[in-house]
Amino acid sequence: MSNITLTASMRSNLASLKGIQGQMDTTQTRLSTGKKVNSAIDNASSFYQARSLSNRAADLDSLLDSMGQGIQTIQAASEGIEAITSYIEQAKSVADAAAALDSSDATAYASQLANYKGQFNAIVDQIGKLAEDASYQGVNLLKGNTLKVVFNEGRTHDMTVTGDDVVAKMAEAGIGFTRAAWEDADDVAASLEAVTKATNYLRDYSSKLGNNFAIIETRQNFTEAMIDVLETGADNLVLADMNEESANYLALQTRQQLAINSLALASQSAQSVLKLF
Repeated sequence: MSNITLTASMRSNLASLKGIQGQMDTTQTRLSTGKKVNSAIDNASSFYQARSLSNRAADLDSLLDSMGQGIQTIQAASEGIEAITSYIEQAKSVADAAAALDSSDATAYASQLANYKGQFNAIVDQIGKLAEDASYQGVNLLKGNTLKVVFNEGRTHDMTVTGDDVVAKMAEAGIGFTRAAWEDADDVAASLEAVTKATNYLRDYSSKLGNNFAIIETRQNFTEAMIDVLETGADNLVLADMNEESANYLALQTRQQLAINSLALASQSAQSVLKLF
């Protein structure tokens, strides 16, 4: 079968329609995806730069979870210290009451003393149990566990939070806060001194944890900001201006209609030749 011969004007209009349709297809894709770069074919440089930025943002986003869990681990330890401090304040009240006993009657004195000693030791026992329960996801900073928090996707920057076995620390010779073995006023006075030292130790350790908390929280905030920067940078490379694309599509529709009308006119010109026969 021989090819159909078209007039020059018809061929020109058909070529124009084909080009317009291609542009409309591209614009429709941008409108449907919201992106002006949907593959490397559209713009290889922008496509791969955006992918690199998005991948880094995703890597940092996964680290945010680790930082958040690290903060919660420190928070659990901090809450434990607050509770232990409350117990120690109760123990001090008991020791103060024991120190105020009248020792003139030896038998009676030995008996309110034994009573207070029992109360004091019950509190000390609860401190140990509470410290054991201050763990978060298997990490207990109040039992001497170590917490490591990673800050960057290359895992080259991190922070290690070293815990203290607080019950053991308070029982050491420097503090001496242990279960009471009271026999006289001097023993009670020694416990009161130990209570003061234990309180000071807990305050110092709480301050240390608070500093670690602030460092990790600051890094977490920085990482969240970096993720926003990376995602915005990636979007700037590939996202389409929807207003512009919508206007382009309307303009292309107008051009398409004009091209169709022009093709119809060219066809009519060809048909007019028939009237000569």
